[in-house]
Amino acid sequence: MYWCLDLYDGVILCLQQSTLNKKVADDHRTLGRMAWHIVTTFPEMMNRIGLKVKGVKENAPLPKSADEITKAYEKVSTSLIQQITKNWNDDTLQVEDDMYGEKYKRGDSLYMLLSHETHHRAQMTVLMRQAGLKVPGIYGPAKEEWSQYGMNEPEV
Repeated sequence: MYWCLDLYDGVILCLQQSTLNKKVADDHRTLGRMAWHIVTTFPEMMNRIGLKVKGVKENAPLPKSADEITKAYEKVSTSLIQQITKNWNDDTLQVEDDMYGEKYKRGDSLYMLLSHETHHRAQMTVLMRQAGLKVPGIYGPAKEEWSQYGMNEPEV
């Protein structure tokens, strides 16, 4: 039912302690900081539209371990699904809330959260590859996964 969540979990689950400090440049986020930003954005954005996402506070400090980040992601994503299922219906998606000084329908705000996460996960996959981690396929096979489908890797 929540296939998208399962796909996104793959990137977070691939984090390793030794690679949390990987970054492309000194003035960019580390891989761990980017993952944590995704986690803390769930309560930060969704609390603005009436959902009380549990698991971490929006200003919680960066954990020291990949395992803590993974567990926090699982908590906030599960909490979000529970909150929507329990408190919203189709009509609720049309309700407008203030989102950073503008009015957005709740359905659009959910899409904004999903797009935000997609954007940062794409950045994470680059850092993961640079750090030597296996990058999981999300919407299709990653480079290392083509053989599982009986196909050759695409030409580079």
